[in-house]
Amino acid sequence: MTLVLTEPVNRTILLLDIEDFSRRDDVVQACLRRELHNVVEGTLAAAGVERNMQYREDRGDGLIMLVSADIPKTVLLRALLTTIPDALCQYNRLASRSAQMRLRMVLAAGEVAFDPKQGTVGGLVGHDLNQSCRLLDADALREALAQGEADCVLGVSSPVYEGVVRHGHRGLRPEEFHHAAVSVKKDRLDLWLHGSLPEGTTTPVPEPVSAGRGGKGAHEGAAGQSPAAPASSGAAFAFNGGTVSVGGSQVNGDQTGTSGGHVTGDVIMGTVRYEGRSEQA
Repeated sequence: MTLVLTEPVNRTILLLDIEDFSRRDDVVQACLRRELHNVVEGTLAAAGVERNMQYREDRGDGLIMLVSADIPKTVLLRALLTTIPDALCQYNRLASRSAQMRLRMVLAAGEVAFDPKQGTVGGLVGHDLNQSCRLLDADALREALAQGEADCVLGVSSPVYEGVVRHGHRGLRPEEFHHAAVSVKKDRLDLWLHGSLPEGTTTPVPEPVSAGRGGKGAHEGAAGQSPAAPASSGAAFAFNGGTVSVGGSQVNGDQTGTSGGHVTGDVIMGTVRYEGRSEQA
């Protein structure tokens, strides 16, 4: 019997993966999996996520978790940045070298549907989930964990960064997250990594450019576009083919420059405004 695909619903997506899991023997793998579930239990409890507000799918070397949108992402982020590192530190202090556990983590959000099949487990379907899994596999995230000394590393998707992190809510410091453009399979994605980026992965994000009279969008700097040049202070004169530009002044409205000099529209020179005046030199 085939069950009907459920309607997609918005969920917070939490993904975890154990570093070098496949290199361990079966006994160690079983130990790591048990401890991973213990760490997750404590983390979700700290964030107030009850059983009926979560879905977990065991992936062997990691977990896929969906959390109800009723749980604030700020709370989950604080738990990921504090509870999980503390739990891993305590475990690794007592674990043998072969059983040390380090984690890659991704927090994202999006629409996910459920398409279960009788006799099988799982059945999650959704583009947003696929993109989140790509972020978990990104080289930048793997290298950040491999090169760092911490027991875990966290990356968040652009929607989570833009909607939550960058606003600086309690316990979240935007300056501690760094942008990296990552390529996984055929996808080019944006990852915001907590902590330092590994060498060679720094990809500065252009500053937003305000929309002008021409109706341009606010976020210039996408592919093929250049961010606005920084404003300079003081007066500056530029002569270009008969057109004179005065730095520090503002010219609002249509402008036409010729050898004879023709200006249409409001002109502000210092503190003097010439409104709707047309001058012919």
